[in-house]
Amino acid sequence: MHPVARSSARLTLRETENGDVEGVHAIYGNAEATRHLSFEPRTRDEVCQIVARSVASAAAEPRTEYGLAVVERHTQDLVGVGRLATDPHQQRAATMGFALRPDMWGAGYGLEIVHLLLGVAFLDLGLHRVWGARSPLNAGSARTMAAAGMVEEGVIRGHIQRAGQWRDSVVHGILAEEWEQPA
Repeated sequence: MHPVARSSARLTLRETENGDVEGVHAIYGNAEATRHLSFEPRTRDEVCQIVARSVASAAAEPRTEYGLAVVERHTQDLVGVGRLATDPHQQRAATMGFALRPDMWGAGYGLEIVHLLLGVAFLDLGLHRVWGARSPLNAGSARTMAAAGMVEEGVIRGHIQRAGQWRDSVVHGILAEEWEQPA
């Protein structure tokens, strides 16, 4: 599916563009924003490569990855990123991830992003299942996924290596028939 375009009251989820490097770097290059993610803060050059891969993946056939930008509707400022990735070993399923600029935390944007991603997954792509993994210490992400109707399913032990240390991940999942589209 191309292009992805889905909006909520305050946010628009859209395809990543080459001009999004600075906005994505404000998230992926920020130590606070990446504290619970699976990677260390990225350099600007690394973010350029990530953005280029997201742009290229949008044209791939079949498309298996959706690296998407999240912008505020009234300012068009990039405030977050979202990702869906399908896997040929999972029938009609995808993994999901999202991140926000730290100055946007605590305002409910994370929940809006998750709802937008689930809308793409279930309404646009016709998927059956979506799951995401989070750091065990990321209480905000746990609350966000629970509020979106995602169920905590278990722990993947020693899942992520970051700063030379192995970390577990807590898995949350949701099925299409469990998802309630926001009003």
